[in-house]
Amino acid sequence: MPLDNKIAIAVFMFVVGLVLLFLLWPGDRQGVRLLRRWGVAEPLEQDVADAVRYLRRRRFWYPWLFLGIPAVANTGVTIDGEGDTAWVVVYTILFGSLLAEILAQRPSREPRRSASLAQRGILDFAPLWALIVFGIGTVVTVLRLTMTGHWLELAAALVGTALAWLIVFLAVRRPSIGRPEVDYALRTRSARVAVGLGIAGPASLVGPVTNLAGLLFQVLSIVAFLAIAQPDRHRAAAATG
Repeated sequence: MPLDNKIAIAVFMFVVGLVLLFLLWPGDRQGVRLLRRWGVAEPLEQDVADAVRYLRRRRFWYPWLFLGIPAVANTGVTIDGEGDTAWVVVYTILFGSLLAEILAQRPSREPRRSASLAQRGILDFAPLWALIVFGIGTVVTVLRLTMTGHWLELAAALVGTALAWLIVFLAVRRPSIGRPEVDYALRTRSARVAVGLGIAGPASLVGPVTNLAGLLFQVLSIVAFLAIAQPDRHRAAAATG
């Protein structure tokens, strides 16, 4: 593709990212909705501020990632020349989440109001069944791409898998913020959404559906993402007491 076309596409995607950033830029209402959805029934003012900062750290990066990732897409990382860019959106969210978790590793300057009594691990935020499904999805994706000889897509799939795992690890180890129930809700969301995207992103690279097996794989990938990236209200209630 000519250089001027690549630049035009990059600029167009950057503008799209800015529009999305404007439309999706979170405020207090979005913070309250996020916390209630993930198990915090009556969020306090500071809880909402923590949730809004959590969302803004992710969404701020979308325009810049939309500017850069299409450049990779135009180097040949597409399936059979179809130009499917669904994976670009998923990888944008993954990279945005990773950058947000890296920023969250810095200790908060605010005095810690409370702290969790026990050290938690991955299974406290992402259930075992979700990790098993993640592993199965990764193996199937790698096998399909290997059998079809799509090596660039295979490399991209492995990158997506690594990104998802890294986000989960960083979400588990980052310093605590706010009340325990709020901290738990935000960590759980990070981990579960990352695992779901870790399935959906690589699965979107396997190419157009040409048979029943391919259709079944795509449908199961979407179902797995929707199931994993949802809050488990009973688990959250039990964990926060």
